[in-house]
Amino acid sequence: MYAAIWRILPGPRWLRVIEAVVLGLVVVWALFTWVFPWVAQDLGLLETTLA
Repeated sequence: MYAAIWRILPGPRWLRVIEAVVLGLVVVWALFTWVFPWVAQDLGLLETTLA
């Protein structure tokens, strides 16, 4: 999978490295912004109970 992304990115090697890092940061940002809060809300991970 990473090889396919590497081949798709345009430019010389140094530019591809920068693009890959930016792409990874965007994916992490999207996960923390939308995916993780949605999963925590649906799974009830924020609810605390004492038994």
